[in-house]
Amino acid sequence: MSYSSQLLSNASAELQYPDVLERVITFTLCTVPACVLLYINGTMLFTLRSKPVFRDTCRYVLLYNLLLADTVQLALSQVLFLLAVCSIKLTYPVCGAITTLAILTTVISPLTLVVMSLERYVAVCFPLRHAMIVTIRNTRVAIIALWAFSSLHNLTRIILLLYFPFQELESLQMTNFCSDFAMVLGSLSDDYDTAFTCVLFVSAGIVIAFSFISVLIAARSASTDRTSALKARNTLLLHLVQLCLSLSSTVFNPILKPISKTVTNAVFVRLHKFLYVLIVLFPRCLSCFIYGLRDRTIRPVLLHLLCCRLKKTAPKLKG
Repeated sequence: MSYSSQLLSNASAELQYPDVLERVITFTLCTVPACVLLYINGTMLFTLRSKPVFRDTCRYVLLYNLLLADTVQLALSQVLFLLAVCSIKLTYPVCGAITTLAILTTVISPLTLVVMSLERYVAVCFPLRHAMIVTIRNTRVAIIALWAFSSLHNLTRIILLLYFPFQELESLQMTNFCSDFAMVLGSLSDDYDTAFTCVLFVSAGIVIAFSFISVLIAARSASTDRTSALKARNTLLLHLVQLCLSLSSTVFNPILKPISKTVTNAVFVRLHKFLYVLIVLFPRCLSCFIYGLRDRTIRPVLLHLLCCRLKKTAPKLKG
């Protein structure tokens, strides 16, 4: 195991919660917000499947894929966090299965943002060809390609794990708490994981920034619908923010390493909980608020479902 991975493992091993009251408080303060966010995300997912206008519109299909990945990632992150709070350590095979699914959805989020940005770019810069390029069929093919690419990344990680000498271990029981970082075993896996994360987010940032700049240029053109271009610009700006938030969850563990060197264990435990809520929990729900409350088509249906009003029919959609 590399020095950085070993350092984080040692820090994770020190995340002990000896006080029962503190465990209960931690469980409550972190689980309640997570359940609320999962309810909101689940409602949003149901909303996007409730009307034909959502199922047959490309940007809503992409949004559904983004929300699905974020919701699964949020649920798995909460499970792993609660296991650490309760001082429950898993075996390598069980932890590997959980983190494989978590990493799969983590990669899906920035890739989906890239496709959504390209869709807005085509809509503004090539409006006459948008209906021909951005079709439901092409959108579904793109989504399948995203999941296939993410699965290939996971397969590569699994192959690299085969180089780790598990046979030399006395037991497959983990000595540290389960996390995606704890499953980066060996320097080769560590180097690959770091390189892939950097390439993924730099590439996604370049594509989204390119789309944003292209839309800005198009907005100044007399032949372009400026209202549509400005809306696309704002949407792409939000995509950049979402990409940064997605990146924040991947740097959660590396942030803990320097902190563990400078503070006491008690302070470190509390910072760990605070950063988990700030960096991991909340970014996973922002897509709902960004799109659910901003989109005039989604908003009435989403608010209707969230408020649980006792009506037999949902509000009629405009247009």
